[in-house]
Amino acid sequence: MSDDHGSVPRARLAGFSGESLGARHSPLFAQVTDTLRQRIVGGVYRQGDRLVEHTLSAELGVSRVPVREALRALAAEGLVRIEPRRGASVACLSAHVAREMVEVRATLEGLNAKLAAQRRDPRLVAELQEVLRQGSAAACGGEDERLLTLNFRFHEVLGNIAANGVLQEMMRSLRERTGLVFAPAHQLRAQQNWDEHAQILRAVIAGDADLAALLAARHVYSAAEAATPVGPW
Repeated sequence: MSDDHGSVPRARLAGFSGESLGARHSPLFAQVTDTLRQRIVGGVYRQGDRLVEHTLSAELGVSRVPVREALRALAAEGLVRIEPRRGASVACLSAHVAREMVEVRATLEGLNAKLAAQRRDPRLVAELQEVLRQGSAAACGGEDERLLTLNFRFHEVLGNIAANGVLQEMMRSLRERTGLVFAPAHQLRAQQNWDEHAQILRAVIAGDADLAALLAARHVYSAAEAATPVGPW
């Protein structure tokens, strides 16, 4: 990418190259938004990195319009900051804000897992078991980009089992925003993430709501501590 100070080095884009988005056929806005979100959450773009429209459009093989729209959408999610005359950059979180977000997410993830253990649907549990199998394999194989998609899918299906639409909507928004917090540890603790997912799923299958809640909350705090060691969580 651009050599401007604060922009993203090309070396950090390893694993994200390939067919340009402009050559694909699904809506460009959605593709660009998903791609940029994955790169932010995956730690390819780090807090404070500049996101230059013309550089991104050339790299992704699209015009600047869908890039601009995607950056605005990600700004609404809290992942990107857009400033007059400076443009867009990956949002920066203070330690205080990060801690508050982690506390809320840990509480809600605990509730989500607790409800899933109480309302477990055999069909959805089987789907979650398959996601877990794929995620564990991807962690062993170092498939970083695929892991991001599967991690999102694991929590999405767990939310479907919990069967609380209000909670599910809140969790989707919070997971996007907390992606900045967890990005630094995504690759480092990939296998541990999926080991902890397996523990949560076993508690859900056993119908042990209290244990599922405890494990889900602990999972969030453990990931946060690995990513941002700013004191005891």
